[in-house]
Amino acid sequence: MKLAITGATGFVGTHLLDLATSEGHDVRALTRREQPPRDSVTWVDGALDVPEALSTLVEGADAVIHVAGVINAPDAAGFDRGNVAGTAAMLAAARGAGVGRFVHVSSLAAREPGLSLYGASKARSEALVTAAGLPGAIVRPPAVYGPGDRETLELFRMARRGLIFLPPSGRLSLIHVSDLARLLLALAAPDAPSGLLIEPDDGQANGWTHREFAAALGRAVGRRAAAVSTPRPILALAGRADRLIRGDKAKMTPDRAAYFAHPDWTVSTDCAAPPAFWSPRVMTDEGLTQTAAWYREAGWL
Repeated sequence: MKLAITGATGFVGTHLLDLATSEGHDVRALTRREQPPRDSVTWVDGALDVPEALSTLVEGADAVIHVAGVINAPDAAGFDRGNVAGTAAMLAAARGAGVGRFVHVSSLAAREPGLSLYGASKARSEALVTAAGLPGAIVRPPAVYGPGDRETLELFRMARRGLIFLPPSGRLSLIHVSDLARLLLALAAPDAPSGLLIEPDDGQANGWTHREFAAALGRAVGRRAAAVSTPRPILALAGRADRLIRGDKAKMTPDRAAYFAHPDWTVSTDCAAPPAFWSPRVMTDEGLTQTAAWYREAGWL
C-alpha cells in the first residue's frame, strides 16, 4: 500500500513506521523536523496546520493513518488545535485526494469527555471522523507501553525502587505498542472492515487492578514492588506543582490528574476487534519484561 502517516516520529508512530516499511509498504510521513533518510519513506515537511503539506502527504495514498495528537496542552484551545482542528484538516486533505481509507487514533479518554480537556478534544475528533463518512475505523488505545516509551518509564523506575505511586484504586487495560501498530496497519488495508470503533488491549479480561499492575512491573524489573494509592487531592496538587516547575514539559498536569483519577480505564468488550481480524500477541508480563530490558540496554533504567 501507499500510506500517509501522521505522528510517525512519536512513540506509536515510530513503531508503526517500522512495521509498515518492513512489510513492504511505501510511506509518506509528516514531520516538523529534518529526519534521516530511510528506505520506503518519503518525509513531508510540515504540520497539521499547513494545508499544502497535508496535500502533499496524502497525494496518491491508499490510506491515511492519523496518529498525531496533543496529549498535553495548557488550555482547551491547545487541545482543540492539535486534536480537533488537526483531525479536521487531515479529513479535508484525505477527501480532497480521494483517499480510500482513514484510520484515526483516538483514546479511551474520549469515552469520558467530561473528565478532562484532553478527553473532550478526542471525543470531538471522533465526531468529525464519524461525520466525514470515509471508510475506515476509529481506535481507542488504552495505556500503551513498549520500547522507547517515555510516558511509562517513570513507573519502571519506581518499580525498581520498590514503591509505585498510582492513582486511587481502580482498573486499567494495557496494550503493547507492537500489537497496536499491527492493528492500525491491518485497518488500513483496502479489504479491512469499516465503521468500527475499536478498544484493543492485551487480552487480560477486565484489565488489571492497580495493585496487579504494580506487581507485574515489579516482576519485570526483578523487584517486589508495592502500589501506593495516591488520593485525588494529592494528584491535583502534584499536577499544579509540576506545571509550575516544568511548564510546557510537565508530565502531571491538572488535566491529566483529573483523567488519571478515574477508577475504570478498561476497554469495553462491546468494542473489541473481531477476533478473526486481529488479536494481541504480546502478553503483558512478557511485554513489560522485554520493555524493562530495552530500558536497561538504552541506559534509561
